[in-house]
Amino acid sequence: MLGDIKNKFGETIDYTFHSASRESDKVVVLGHGVTGNKDRPFVVALAEELAKAGISALRFSFSGNGASGGRFVESTISKEVDDLGSVLNQVTGARIGYIGHSMGGAVGVLRAAKDTRIKFLVSLAGMVNTRAFAEREFGMVKPGEGCMWDDTNCPLSQAYMDDMRAIDSVTDCAPKIKVPWLLVHGVDDDVVPISDSREIFAKANAPKQLIEIPNCNHVFAGDCMPVMIEHVKSWISKL
Repeated sequence: MLGDIKNKFGETIDYTFHSASRESDKVVVLGHGVTGNKDRPFVVALAEELAKAGISALRFSFSGNGASGGRFVESTISKEVDDLGSVLNQVTGARIGYIGHSMGGAVGVLRAAKDTRIKFLVSLAGMVNTRAFAEREFGMVKPGEGCMWDDTNCPLSQAYMDDMRAIDSVTDCAPKIKVPWLLVHGVDDDVVPISDSREIFAKANAPKQLIEIPNCNHVFAGDCMPVMIEHVKSWISKL
């Protein structure tokens, strides 16, 4: 057991650790997207399959999400980058990789661009153009009054919108990432367009790989889930 994990504000980070079925030097940390948590079905399934393949996995909820401490209205990409750093502080003695979905993908790019502890990176439907996303999805919602996608558990905050606009895009971080990088994106994603992955992939260093899954949405639903998992598992196993 890794024990309690807290961020720099003293908020507890809820996590589940999946021990590998056999000895391995790899540990993968999995982060979710906006309004999500560590228990999204495809996140759980991916962690379980990685563990069966001999790759330990730790899935966690960012502060303010799921059962983690903190308030959702204080959740921003910048805070989640710090949360990821706090999780990495507890994962030692291994080749550490990070898998981030959607906004968690943007978190991974920002963290991997400056944190050498991350030895390989996977972006699942990774958000790249944060300002465009925020304005496209929530531009008509008034911060402090409305909610994200009409979910009353996810009130839209001014802090979130300000942070998304300030970051604008994580594309310029791509050349700073010097580790193997896999990007997986559904062609029919209507939340984060596949053009985000194509754009940042063009600026990424080798070794890199972009996998586009036809007839696949943002959360890899239905038959797309095992396809995504197999691609990720196979890629990590070869590192």
